[in-house]
Amino acid sequence: MKKAISLRSRFFCLLFLKNMNQKLKGYTVQEATKKIESYCAYQDRCHKEVVSKLKDMGMIPLVVDTIIAQLIEDRFLNEERFAKSFARGKFNIKKWGKNRIVRELKFRDISKYNITTALKEIEPEAYLTTLDDLAHKRLQQITETNIQKRRKKLADYLLYRGWESHLVYEKLQELIK
Repeated sequence: MKKAISLRSRFFCLLFLKNMNQKLKGYTVQEATKKIESYCAYQDRCHKEVVSKLKDMGMIPLVVDTIIAQLIEDRFLNEERFAKSFARGKFNIKKWGKNRIVRELKFRDISKYNITTALKEIEPEAYLTTLDDLAHKRLQQITETNIQKRRKKLADYLLYRGWESHLVYEKLQELIK
């Protein structure tokens, strides 16, 4: 006697087959180039992200190099532009300090020259003002009564967000006495 396959089992089988077909889908060089051009046009990307995306699409290394060269030539890919927009965005939106921005750019294999150029996008006055605002806001959220624990919590928070230790400790001396 044959066992009836449940509707749920059929659904998962079909879902599995659909995913397998998507993973096995091949792209021509022109299709992959168009897809990656739109990927880069949507938002600035670094080389590492684009190479990873092309490998996920199943492209061989020779084709990956060809497409990367074409993207650079057509100005879809520019590491200096990426580094500058990354630094501006993470500072202005997420309120990250320079240490965190540098760490994240190094993780994306951005050159030291481009990292230095990107950090110049951050105005020194705005940098210190943002640190001050962030420290005041966080200090109001900390409910700890012990002064040492308050200092530690504020310091940990600011250091995690990538602010330089000498600036953090100066701010601690100023805010918590």
